[in-house]
Amino acid sequence: MKLNLKRPLAFFDLEATGTNVGADRIVEVSVIKLHPGGSEEVKTWRVHPGMPIPLESSLIHGIYDEHIADQPKFKELAQEVADFIQDADLAGYNSNKFDIPMLAEEFLRAGVKFDLDNRHFVDVQNIFHQMEQRTLKAAYQFYCQKDIINAHSAEADTRATMEVLLAQIEKYADTEWEDKKGNKSKPVVNDVEALHKFTNLNRPVDFAGRMAYNEDGDEVFNFGKHKGKKVEDVFAIEPSYYSWMLQGDFPLYTKRKLEEIYSRWSRKRNEERKAATPAQPNANKPEEKREAAKPAPQKPVQPYNNPNKNNQQPYKKKEEPAAPVNEDMLKLLADKFKRG
Repeated sequence: MKLNLKRPLAFFDLEATGTNVGADRIVEVSVIKLHPGGSEEVKTWRVHPGMPIPLESSLIHGIYDEHIADQPKFKELAQEVADFIQDADLAGYNSNKFDIPMLAEEFLRAGVKFDLDNRHFVDVQNIFHQMEQRTLKAAYQFYCQKDIINAHSAEADTRATMEVLLAQIEKYADTEWEDKKGNKSKPVVNDVEALHKFTNLNRPVDFAGRMAYNEDGDEVFNFGKHKGKKVEDVFAIEPSYYSWMLQGDFPLYTKRKLEEIYSRWSRKRNEERKAATPAQPNANKPEEKREAAKPAPQKPVQPYNNPNKNNQQPYKKKEEPAAPVNEDMLKLLADKFKRG
């Protein structure tokens, strides 16, 4: 079937470092420009984002840092991209929520004018979701060929949900499914643990999805400026981020999980600090060994007794008895007086 076009329609898709329009950057742009006559032009640009590509993103789109190391930044390509799609309407899958806002941000950063006014946007995902509704009512009709009686009453909706699951297990028992990495499996089986894994592919840490597990089982932030970074790494480089989240408008369960991670990280950090501190002598010896290692008690030194102080009497030199007078002494005296 040929599209009825009045002007070119540019189907495009972006690969990026993440899904945060304000913080992440484009790493690849691919455009198929379909002309009213039926001809098409195809262009693809690899882009250096000016920042490392998180591993979680590379695992999805297959573009790693080494693939774009020598590629130009978007600012160098912006005018060429803008000129190529300048006269075209835009179409994509989930493009209204991601691709078009991301592209507009990059043009603004590059200082290249790209007018989005008076341009048509066709989001193929929206057609899919609106025509193939994903409500419980639609699922009950699709899988069970029934209409819910008393829809939106708790019991009726609960029973319909149970019947839909049973019908899904039966319908997809031998259906092969392929994940984003190309791995194939038959995930819808009659086993609750297997169904749990399949219905929690994003592996959230908290129910709000503010944190998720990466491929290595580490918690990473799933939003904001630290999106894709390990939670513990953020604690190390920006401890105030933890306080900001605890004081912020986040769900209580998110804060609870954050506190658990912080406590674990804090304990680990303290243990590492202790291990890095030189051990003190006898610090790790049993009590009895430490006692044995102590020096033997010394005999107390007696203080000096000052005789004057203790006896309160002046010190007197001991007197010796006088020697008896003999002939030699008399002779000496006689000689002395004769000389005098």
